[in-house]
Parts: sequence; C-alpha cells; structure tokens
Amino acid sequence: MTVYKRISYKEYLISSLKDPQEAAGYLETFLELEQEGREPELLRSALKNVVDARLLSDNLSEEAKQHYEQLDKMLSESCGTEIYTLIEFLDALGYRIALVPKD
Repeated sequence: MTVYKRISYKEYLISSLKDPQEAAGYLETFLELEQEGREPELLRSALKNVVDARLLSDNLSEEAKQHYEQLDKMLSESCGTEIYTLIEFLDALGYRIALVPKD
C-alpha cells in the first residue's frame, strides 16, 4: 500500500521558493500588478513567503533579515506607495522592473 504525504499549498509554495529563479518570478508577479489589482498586504505576504523559504534553507543573512524587517514596517505604514510609484515612474519612462538572482 502506498502512503502519500499531503502537503498544504503553503508548504508547497515555500518549498518552491527555495529556488532563486522561482522566488524572483514570484516576486516579480506582485510588482507587475496593475494599479487596481495592487494590495499592499499581498506584496508583504509574498516577501514573507520568500523570507520563510530562505529561513528554511538556512539561507538568510542577518543583514537581509534586518532589511526585510525595515521594509515590512515601511510597507505596513505606507501601503507600498513608494515602491509602486517608482514602478509607475519607470513604466512611464519605458522601463520595467525585472528581478533576477545574483550569481
């Protein structure tokens, strides 16, 4: 008899985000949302998922953790206005944000 271990979607997501390419694509999705589709809590949640994946892999520096905490606080206070304004400005100039893992 075969026994299957059921994992939740959250467990699957966190596991897949251990891959830097997957994490970059995942975060990019939230940065490309049209203005009416943006929800700051979704961006915060996406960032937390990537951080959680890094923590599970024991691959999160203290510096990155501190930056994440500062960014999370900023997003909770400003609803991501600065980030989305930068993205809109770059779009108006003919650019877009692209996330790629560092070598």
